[in-house]
Amino acid sequence: MKYLKTKDNFLSIPDEKHYNYKDSKFVIQQAPYEHTSSYLAGSDKGPKAIVSASQFVELYDEELDQENYLKGGICTLPPLNFKHKVDKKAVDYIAEQTEKLVADGKFVVSIGAEHTVTAGFVKPFAKRYKNLTVLQIDAHSDLRESYNDNKFSHASAMARVRDEKVNLVQVGIRAQCIEESELIKKSKNIHTFYAHYIRENDKWIEEVLKACTKDVYITIDADGFDPSVIPAVGTAEPNGLAYMEGVNLLKRIIATKNVVGFDVVECAPMKGSILSEYTLAKLIYKMIGYITLKK
Repeated sequence: MKYLKTKDNFLSIPDEKHYNYKDSKFVIQQAPYEHTSSYLAGSDKGPKAIVSASQFVELYDEELDQENYLKGGICTLPPLNFKHKVDKKAVDYIAEQTEKLVADGKFVVSIGAEHTVTAGFVKPFAKRYKNLTVLQIDAHSDLRESYNDNKFSHASAMARVRDEKVNLVQVGIRAQCIEESELIKKSKNIHTFYAHYIRENDKWIEEVLKACTKDVYITIDADGFDPSVIPAVGTAEPNGLAYMEGVNLLKRIIATKNVVGFDVVECAPMKGSILSEYTLAKLIYKMIGYITLKK
Protein backbone atom coordinates (compact mmCIF):
# COMPACT_ATOMS: atom_id res chain seq x y z
CA MET A 1 0.00 0.00 0.00
CA LYS A 2 1.47 3.34 -1.07
CA TYR A 3 1.62 5.96 1.68
CA LEU A 4 2.96 9.48 2.16
CA LYS A 5 6.33 10.15 3.78
CA THR A 6 7.28 12.66 6.46
CA LYS A 7 7.11 15.94 4.52
CA ASP A 8 3.66 15.11 3.13
CA ASN A 9 1.96 13.02 5.81
CA PHE A 10 -0.49 13.94 8.57
CA LEU A 11 1.43 15.67 11.41
CA SER A 12 4.71 15.31 9.46
CA ILE A 13 5.50 12.26 11.58
CA PRO A 14 9.29 11.84 11.37
CA ASP A 15 9.88 8.13 11.95
CA GLU A 16 8.56 5.68 9.34
CA LYS A 17 7.89 3.03 11.96
CA HIS A 18 5.08 5.29 13.18
CA TYR A 19 3.55 6.07 9.78
CA ASN A 20 4.01 3.01 7.57
CA TYR A 21 0.84 1.22 6.50
CA LYS A 22 1.64 -2.22 7.91
CA ASP A 23 2.28 -1.07 11.47
CA SER A 24 -0.19 1.82 11.75
CA LYS A 25 -3.53 1.34 13.45
CA PHE A 26 -4.91 4.63 12.12
CA VAL A 27 -5.12 5.47 8.42
CA ILE A 28 -5.84 8.91 7.00
CA GLN A 29 -7.86 8.59 3.78
CA GLN A 30 -8.24 11.68 1.55
CA ALA A 31 -11.29 11.99 -0.72
CA PRO A 32 -11.11 15.36 -2.56
CA TYR A 33 -14.39 14.84 -4.40
CA GLU A 34 -16.38 17.96 -5.28
CA HIS A 35 -19.07 17.82 -7.94
CA THR A 36 -22.29 19.33 -6.58
CA SER A 37 -21.35 22.28 -4.33
CA SER A 38 -24.24 24.73 -4.50
CA TYR A 39 -22.81 27.89 -2.89
CA LEU A 40 -19.06 28.42 -2.43
CA ALA A 41 -16.81 25.85 -4.10
CA GLY A 42 -13.31 24.79 -3.06
CA SER A 43 -13.93 21.86 -0.73
CA ASP A 44 -11.82 19.66 -3.03
CA LYS A 45 -8.82 21.55 -1.65
CA GLY A 46 -9.86 20.84 1.94
CA PRO A 47 -8.25 17.43 2.52
CA LYS A 48 -4.79 18.55 1.39
CA ALA A 49 -5.11 21.80 3.34
CA ILE A 50 -5.99 19.93 6.55
CA VAL A 51 -3.09 17.51 6.13
CA SER A 52 -0.71 20.41 5.44
CA ALA A 53 -1.98 22.36 8.45
CA SER A 54 -1.60 19.29 10.67
CA GLN A 55 2.16 19.53 10.22
CA PHE A 56 2.10 22.51 12.57
CA VAL A 57 0.02 20.78 15.27
CA GLU A 58 2.04 19.83 18.35
CA LEU A 59 2.55 16.07 18.62
CA TYR A 60 2.17 16.26 22.41
CA ASP A 61 -1.40 16.43 23.73
CA GLU A 62 -1.34 18.29 27.04
CA GLU A 63 -4.82 17.07 28.04
CA LEU A 64 -3.98 13.39 27.54
CA ASP A 65 -0.30 13.77 28.54
CA GLN A 66 0.90 11.75 25.57
CA GLU A 67 2.01 11.96 21.97
CA ASN A 68 -1.08 10.38 20.45
CA TYR A 69 0.59 9.14 17.27
CA LEU A 70 2.82 6.83 19.33
CA LYS A 71 -0.25 4.91 20.48
CA GLY A 72 -0.74 2.95 17.27
CA GLY A 73 0.83 4.93 14.44
CA ILE A 74 -0.90 7.08 11.79
CA CYS A 75 -0.49 6.32 8.09
CA THR A 76 -1.48 8.90 5.48
CA LEU A 77 -2.60 7.66 2.07
CA PRO A 78 -2.37 9.63 -1.20
CA PRO A 79 -5.62 11.34 -2.26
CA LEU A 80 -8.14 9.16 -4.08
CA ASN A 81 -8.36 9.82 -7.83
CA PHE A 82 -11.85 10.74 -9.01
CA LYS A 83 -11.10 11.11 -12.70
CA HIS A 84 -14.18 9.99 -14.69
CA LYS A 85 -16.00 9.21 -11.42
CA VAL A 86 -19.01 11.26 -10.30
CA ASP A 87 -22.24 10.63 -8.39
CA LYS A 88 -22.88 6.88 -7.84
CA LYS A 89 -19.56 5.87 -9.42
CA ALA A 90 -17.70 8.15 -7.03
CA VAL A 91 -19.61 6.89 -3.98
CA ASP A 92 -19.08 3.25 -4.98
CA TYR A 93 -15.37 3.92 -5.54
CA ILE A 94 -15.06 5.45 -2.07
CA ALA A 95 -16.88 2.48 -0.56
CA GLU A 96 -14.54 0.02 -2.29
CA GLN A 97 -11.42 1.84 -1.11
CA THR A 98 -12.73 2.18 2.44
CA GLU A 99 -13.67 -1.51 2.50
CA LYS A 100 -10.06 -2.48 1.75
CA LEU A 101 -8.81 -0.47 4.71
CA VAL A 102 -11.42 -1.80 7.09
CA ALA A 103 -10.70 -5.37 5.94
CA ASP A 104 -7.04 -4.77 6.84
CA GLY A 105 -8.09 -3.96 10.39
CA LYS A 106 -7.39 -0.23 10.15
CA PHE A 107 -9.22 2.52 11.98
CA VAL A 108 -10.14 4.75 9.05
CA VAL A 109 -10.11 8.53 9.43
CA SER A 110 -11.44 10.06 6.22
CA ILE A 111 -11.01 13.68 5.15
CA GLY A 112 -13.44 14.55 2.41
CA ALA A 113 -14.52 17.43 0.24
CA GLU A 114 -18.31 17.70 -0.24
CA HIS A 115 -20.50 15.71 2.14
CA THR A 116 -21.59 13.27 -0.56
CA VAL A 117 -18.44 11.27 0.20
CA THR A 118 -19.82 10.12 3.55
CA ALA A 119 -22.32 7.86 1.76
CA GLY A 120 -19.32 5.87 0.54
CA PHE A 121 -17.43 5.93 3.82
CA VAL A 122 -20.39 4.51 5.75
CA LYS A 123 -21.12 1.50 3.51
CA PRO A 124 -18.46 -0.91 4.87
CA PHE A 125 -19.42 -0.14 8.46
CA ALA A 126 -23.16 -0.55 7.82
CA LYS A 127 -22.38 -4.04 6.48
CA ARG A 128 -20.43 -4.99 9.61
CA TYR A 129 -22.62 -3.46 12.32
CA LYS A 130 -26.28 -4.43 12.22
CA ASN A 131 -27.47 -1.54 14.38
CA LEU A 132 -25.07 1.23 13.42
CA THR A 133 -25.63 4.85 14.38
CA VAL A 134 -24.29 7.62 12.17
CA LEU A 135 -23.69 10.68 14.33
CA GLN A 136 -23.79 13.77 12.11
CA ILE A 137 -22.45 17.14 13.29
CA ASP A 138 -23.74 19.61 10.72
CA ALA A 139 -25.53 22.89 10.08
CA HIS A 140 -27.75 21.23 7.46
CA SER A 141 -29.91 18.12 7.56
CA ASP A 142 -28.79 16.96 4.08
CA LEU A 143 -31.92 14.80 3.90
CA ARG A 144 -33.32 15.92 0.55
CA GLU A 145 -34.08 12.87 -1.56
CA SER A 146 -32.46 14.77 -4.42
CA TYR A 147 -31.27 18.30 -5.13
CA ASN A 148 -31.06 19.83 -8.59
CA ASP A 149 -32.28 16.46 -9.88
CA ASN A 150 -29.27 14.69 -8.39
CA LYS A 151 -29.69 11.97 -5.74
CA PHE A 152 -25.96 12.20 -5.05
CA SER A 153 -25.91 15.91 -4.25
CA HIS A 154 -24.19 17.08 -1.07
CA ALA A 155 -27.67 18.17 0.04
CA SER A 156 -28.77 14.52 -0.16
CA ALA A 157 -25.77 13.03 1.63
CA MET A 158 -27.71 11.81 4.67
CA ALA A 159 -30.57 10.55 2.52
CA ARG A 160 -28.04 8.25 0.84
CA VAL A 161 -26.61 7.28 4.22
CA ARG A 162 -30.13 6.36 5.36
CA ASP A 163 -30.34 3.98 2.39
CA GLU A 164 -28.00 1.80 4.48
CA LYS A 165 -30.74 1.42 7.14
CA VAL A 166 -28.76 3.10 9.90
CA ASN A 167 -29.87 5.04 12.96
CA LEU A 168 -29.19 8.74 12.33
CA VAL A 169 -28.42 11.24 15.08
CA GLN A 170 -27.99 14.86 13.96
CA VAL A 171 -26.41 17.59 16.08
CA GLY A 172 -26.30 21.34 15.46
CA ILE A 173 -28.85 21.50 12.65
CA ARG A 174 -30.04 25.03 11.89
CA ALA A 175 -30.86 25.08 8.16
CA GLN A 176 -33.30 22.79 6.34
CA CYS A 177 -36.31 22.79 4.06
CA ILE A 178 -39.80 22.01 5.31
CA GLU A 179 -39.79 18.58 3.65
CA GLU A 180 -36.73 17.63 5.71
CA SER A 181 -38.44 18.82 8.87
CA GLU A 182 -41.51 16.73 8.09
CA LEU A 183 -39.39 13.67 7.37
CA ILE A 184 -37.62 14.01 10.73
CA LYS A 185 -40.92 14.36 12.59
CA LYS A 186 -42.33 11.13 11.18
CA SER A 187 -39.16 9.03 11.24
CA LYS A 188 -38.37 6.80 14.22
CA ASN A 189 -34.68 6.45 13.34
CA ILE A 190 -33.79 10.11 12.82
CA HIS A 191 -32.98 11.99 16.02
CA THR A 192 -32.28 15.67 15.42
CA PHE A 193 -30.82 18.00 18.04
CA TYR A 194 -31.32 21.46 16.61
CA ALA A 195 -28.92 24.27 17.49
CA HIS A 196 -31.67 26.27 19.22
CA TYR A 197 -32.57 23.22 21.36
CA ILE A 198 -28.94 22.73 22.40
CA ARG A 199 -28.80 26.35 23.56
CA GLU A 200 -31.83 25.82 25.81
CA ASN A 201 -30.91 22.42 27.28
CA ASP A 202 -27.77 21.77 29.34
CA LYS A 203 -28.49 18.01 29.25
CA TRP A 204 -28.29 17.74 25.46
CA ILE A 205 -25.12 15.65 25.37
CA GLU A 206 -26.74 13.02 27.59
CA GLU A 207 -29.72 12.94 25.26
CA VAL A 208 -27.47 12.53 22.23
CA LEU A 209 -25.71 9.60 23.92
CA LYS A 210 -29.06 7.99 24.67
CA ALA A 211 -30.16 8.32 21.03
CA CYS A 212 -27.03 6.51 19.79
CA THR A 213 -26.71 2.74 19.59
CA LYS A 214 -23.57 0.93 20.77
CA ASP A 215 -21.68 1.18 17.47
CA VAL A 216 -21.21 4.70 16.10
CA TYR A 217 -19.73 6.20 12.95
CA ILE A 218 -19.13 9.97 13.19
CA THR A 219 -19.36 12.42 10.29
CA ILE A 220 -18.36 16.01 10.94
CA ASP A 221 -19.34 18.69 8.46
CA ALA A 222 -17.09 21.68 9.17
CA ASP A 223 -20.13 24.01 9.06
CA GLY A 224 -21.53 22.25 12.11
CA PHE A 225 -19.21 24.53 14.04
CA ASP A 226 -19.90 28.23 14.28
CA PRO A 227 -18.33 30.38 11.52
CA SER A 228 -16.35 32.18 14.23
CA VAL A 229 -14.60 28.85 14.86
CA ILE A 230 -14.41 27.46 11.33
CA PRO A 231 -15.19 30.14 8.73
CA ALA A 232 -13.87 28.35 5.62
CA VAL A 233 -16.92 26.36 4.57
CA GLY A 234 -19.14 26.25 1.51
CA THR A 235 -22.36 27.26 3.25
CA ALA A 236 -21.83 29.00 6.59
CA GLU A 237 -24.66 29.31 9.12
CA PRO A 238 -24.66 31.33 12.37
CA ASN A 239 -25.27 29.79 15.82
CA GLY A 240 -23.08 26.72 15.32
CA LEU A 241 -21.22 24.68 17.90
CA ALA A 242 -18.43 26.28 19.86
CA TYR A 243 -15.16 24.37 19.65
CA MET A 244 -15.37 22.93 23.18
CA GLU A 245 -19.05 22.05 22.76
CA GLY A 246 -18.04 19.84 19.86
CA VAL A 247 -14.99 18.42 21.62
CA ASN A 248 -16.96 17.61 24.78
CA LEU A 249 -19.60 15.78 22.76
CA LEU A 250 -16.98 13.80 20.81
CA LYS A 251 -15.06 12.97 23.99
CA ARG A 252 -18.18 11.54 25.61
CA ILE A 253 -19.23 9.60 22.51
CA ILE A 254 -15.78 8.03 22.14
CA ALA A 255 -15.61 7.18 25.85
CA THR A 256 -19.03 5.53 26.06
CA LYS A 257 -19.67 4.06 22.58
CA ASN A 258 -17.79 1.88 20.11
CA VAL A 259 -16.71 4.49 17.56
CA VAL A 260 -15.80 2.49 14.44
CA GLY A 261 -14.63 5.31 12.16
CA PHE A 262 -15.08 9.01 11.44
CA ASP A 263 -14.78 11.63 8.74
CA VAL A 264 -14.36 15.40 8.46
CA VAL A 265 -15.74 17.11 5.36
CA GLU A 266 -16.66 20.42 3.70
CA CYS A 267 -13.65 22.57 4.54
CA ALA A 268 -13.20 25.06 1.67
CA PRO A 269 -9.92 26.86 2.41
CA MET A 270 -9.87 30.66 2.39
CA LYS A 271 -6.93 32.57 0.91
CA GLY A 272 -4.91 34.23 3.63
CA SER A 273 -6.35 32.18 6.50
CA ILE A 274 -5.34 28.85 8.04
CA LEU A 275 -7.78 28.93 10.98
CA SER A 276 -10.27 26.39 9.63
CA GLU A 277 -7.92 23.71 8.35
CA TYR A 278 -5.66 24.01 11.41
CA THR A 279 -8.60 23.72 13.81
CA LEU A 280 -9.91 20.66 11.98
CA ALA A 281 -6.46 19.06 11.92
CA LYS A 282 -6.16 19.55 15.67
CA LEU A 283 -9.68 18.17 16.17
CA ILE A 284 -8.81 15.03 14.19
CA TYR A 285 -5.66 14.49 16.24
CA LYS A 286 -7.62 15.07 19.46
CA MET A 287 -10.20 12.45 18.44
CA ILE A 288 -7.44 9.96 17.62
CA GLY A 289 -6.05 10.61 21.07
CA TYR A 290 -9.37 9.89 22.75
CA ILE A 291 -9.69 6.68 20.75
CA THR A 292 -6.23 5.48 21.78
CA LEU A 293 -7.37 5.56 25.39
CA LYS A 294 -9.81 2.75 24.56
CA LYS A 295 -8.01 0.73 21.85
